[in-house]
Amino acid sequence: MSTTTVTRPDSKVKSGVGSFPGNGHRGNGRHPRGGDGPGPGPGGSGANEFQPEKYRIAVWVVLVGVMMLFVALSSAYVVRRTRGLSDEDHFDWTPLWMPTVLWVSTGLILLSSLTLEGARRLLKRGAYLGFNRLIALTGLLGVGFLVAQVLAWRQFAQQGIFLRSNPHSSFFYLFTCLHGLHLVGGLVAIAYVSLRGWRFNFDARQDSAVSATSTYWHFMDVLWVYLFILIFFWR
Repeated sequence: MSTTTVTRPDSKVKSGVGSFPGNGHRGNGRHPRGGDGPGPGPGGSGANEFQPEKYRIAVWVVLVGVMMLFVALSSAYVVRRTRGLSDEDHFDWTPLWMPTVLWVSTGLILLSSLTLEGARRLLKRGAYLGFNRLIALTGLLGVGFLVAQVLAWRQFAQQGIFLRSNPHSSFFYLFTCLHGLHLVGGLVAIAYVSLRGWRFNFDARQDSAVSATSTYWHFMDVLWVYLFILIFFWR
């Protein structure tokens, strides 16, 4: 009796390494715009598929909350600042002089928006090294802005002007502190995309993260210019 071995034609297993970033082969260092990982297989739910709109929705939800906060505080500032809208018998508003270092901080944050926009455009063109340099410079300018803000606080403190000295100083410290805290969040986002950039993780997730970071940072820039004018130039 003879034994016959039958080989099924579908028994061969095809194996290999994918071309997605992080799987051992970068290719051109980018993933198709549709996502940064393999799509769902037959019968799959697609839970692992990257959805770039989530970045946009998340950043706009945050910005709407920030906007509502500062609109409410600005309204309180206007009421407290305007004679006739506050208690005339206890109108104790004392105008503050503007520290020169705030001009420096304003220039730094405006410049940081330019460098961030330049980095975003370089990323679109695939100039990754240029992107890495400009995004790092943006982070440094952001840190410089915060340092300048601290110097302004120190100048006020040296003159005996603190949070509770008068209503104007109270609003100044409140506005600048809240703005600075939100700017730190932007610096965290910049550090994230910068780290991914220096690791050359340029994929759809990086594109969306940079776009969301740019939107948030430009908003913080405009918000500071608004606060700067409101605190020291609005009459």
